[in-house]
Amino acid sequence: MNDDGPLGYFITFTVYGTFLQGDVRWWRSRGKGTQAPQPRLERWHRDRLKHAVVLIDENKRSAVKAEIERFCNVRDWKLWKANPRTTHVHIVVTALGYNGAKVRDQIKANCTRVIREGWPIFIDRPVWTVGGDWQCVNTEDELERVIFYAGEAQDRKERDVD
Repeated sequence: MNDDGPLGYFITFTVYGTFLQGDVRWWRSRGKGTQAPQPRLERWHRDRLKHAVVLIDENKRSAVKAEIERFCNVRDWKLWKANPRTTHVHIVVTALGYNGAKVRDQIKANCTRVIREGWPIFIDRPVWTVGGDWQCVNTEDELERVIFYAGEAQDRKERDVD
């Protein structure tokens, strides 16, 4: 590994079925970025879900956070913030020499394992939406902003319900 690359990554992935294409909260399209709400498109996707939506309660969030911390420690990655929410997970991490998609996918895979080991309802069904988002963090100002957003700003929204 070399030291080339961004200062960190801001990673977000969502719980299966919670943020669909067309979502009223706006949504992201691969290659097109942020998109306006499209209720008919969201309804179309919701009607095609193969499993019920299961939100991540406090116990699952704690397990996911502990796994992110453990995995980053094993990889010797600098974890700035891990904030599992009811419907999504935010992570800010420095992983020198690694691609953001690979970092996201490895963390997601390990969180999936922990969820499936602890809650059998997830054994034969997806936990997360396919893919997820990752953005390079290139400056200390950006790093400070995404750490704030992933933590305190999310906590202020008080949207988590158990």
